[in-house]
Amino acid sequence: MATILVTGGAGYVGSHAVRELGRQGLHPLTFDNLSEGHREAVLSGKFVQGDLADETALDQVFASHSIDAVMHYASRCYVGESMEDPQLYYEQNLGNLLALLGCMRRHQVRKLVFSSSCAVYGDPTRIPIDEEHPLDPVNPYGETKYFIERMLRHYDRAYGMRFVSLRYFNACGASLDGRIGESHQPETHLIPRILQVARQEEGQLPIYGDDYPTPDGTCIRDYIHVLDLASAHLAAYKWLSEGNPSQVLNLGTGDGYSVRQVIDGAARITGRKIPSQVFPRRAGDPPQLVCAAGKVRRLLGWAPRHSSLEIILETAWKWECGRRY
Repeated sequence: MATILVTGGAGYVGSHAVRELGRQGLHPLTFDNLSEGHREAVLSGKFVQGDLADETALDQVFASHSIDAVMHYASRCYVGESMEDPQLYYEQNLGNLLALLGCMRRHQVRKLVFSSSCAVYGDPTRIPIDEEHPLDPVNPYGETKYFIERMLRHYDRAYGMRFVSLRYFNACGASLDGRIGESHQPETHLIPRILQVARQEEGQLPIYGDDYPTPDGTCIRDYIHVLDLASAHLAAYKWLSEGNPSQVLNLGTGDGYSVRQVIDGAARITGRKIPSQVFPRRAGDPPQLVCAAGKVRRLLGWAPRHSSLEIILETAWKWECGRRY
């Protein structure tokens, strides 16, 4: 059976993909430095602790395993942090990806599924956002994803390294059995922060801006369940394994929810009050990001199965109430 190298496979999205790979009879090999991930989250395949900046260690992994493809999740992924420390993002997201691509070339591995982001679009000029929308990232995080996609196109043309770049919208939710879920320190993502307030781990939920040009003044986002992200990565791997050409695809649902709608939904699911406090807008936050997902459905035959707001919040709450790491 094929071995899939999963960089960042101990992280939030990567760990769900690793588990799904194992369930489908494939052999995931997780490579993670555990700076953000959790060893306990890797529930399938082999785990190797290492850093992508260590090309010697990375070469050893490629040399000692018959790797068919790479799923690349390892990156810094916080908009606010990228605004405060752009050098960190350029060094780790771009530098580490170059090291990985170099190893793939040396070991003749020519299939890559890349975790990109809707942040490449910046402030959208139309909603929903399709793949042909102009790319104009407004923060260093989005710029790194934009630059990497350009790099991958050149690597495809020059070296025959085919890829599928999946532009996530807002990843959320947790495994249906509650074994793995979202756990960051500090936590900056909206849904886990809402649920932490519901559990009274935080006093009030900060809302960053209530003066956006949206119906209730708060940001609107397209939320996609992490299990649906994982299944899309497997579909992308199958696409490449069948010899198909490189693609750039949006991953979202086509439905948008405002911050206040998510808060109200969480209050219904948890049965608890969620006090909030409004703060000024954060730099780099577009008012609205909603996906046009027709291309991924058409090419990969993929569709979200778990991405209703109710399922997202139910699974995230189950994880939050019984978290294991």
